Amino acid sequence: MSLRRKILTFTAPAALLLASGCAQPFKADVARFQMMPPPSGQTFFVQASDPRQQGSIEFQSYAQMVAARLNALGYRQGEPGHADMVVSLNYGVDDGHTEIVTTPGIGPRWGWGPYGGWGVDYRTGPYRFRHGRFYGRGFYYGWDDPFWYDPFGYPEIDSYTYFISHLDMRIQRAGDGQSLFEGHAHARSTDQSLPHLVPNLVEAMFTGFPGRSGEDVRITIPPPPKNGQPAQAPTIEERRRR
Repeated sequence: MSLRRKILTFTAPAALLLASGCAQPFKADVARFQMMPPPSGQTFFVQASDPRQQGSIEFQSYAQMVAARLNALGYRQGEPGHADMVVSLNYGVDDGHTEIVTTPGIGPRWGWGPYGGWGVDYRTGPYRFRHGRFYGRGFYYGWDDPFWYDPFGYPEIDSYTYFISHLDMRIQRAGDGQSLFEGHAHARSTDQSLPHLVPNLVEAMFTGFPGRSGEDVRITIPPPPKNGQPAQAPTIEERRRR
């Protein structure tokens, strides 16, 4: 593998506006529409939009995260059939997409080694010279390490896979089904682990909750703090609709 291919393999995913398992900020795009009443002790119940998820332990863990957020805002968790509001959750991650990255050539390269000089030109291909004498196309015998004569000047093509995760949350008035809140969050990442992605999507959904109706924002959640460092608050960047 060439030096530049090695570098590209490690840097291309990091250049995404995405979240990964590494200590990188998590960035999610969030759209919200709301007519939420001011919190005054109204009760709520969290359920899965997909009935098949309702009884799963995984869903219950995410439902508890949402319930904790609503409790902190001044609402109260109630029981099914007796709550004032019904909160429906839907979440998931797709099967992935392949991105092709082409890096253009960066021009001729020159160097010197134990067997003389070397050079690579993206226009003519590799060539070799020794002690100032040009030996033509090809490589001088004994200086054939592919790490060194890899044609740096030629374009390199690499690929990587990214995933799109989402969290949809809807809050309805229990009595008549009136919609009070509709939120949609999605993120692009090199990670497809729901236990890592969903908590971050919940954090993004409740950053600045309930927000302005019709807003479209990008939420950036800092990575977990290192030992001895204070935690940083998520940031909100308004995105213009196109």
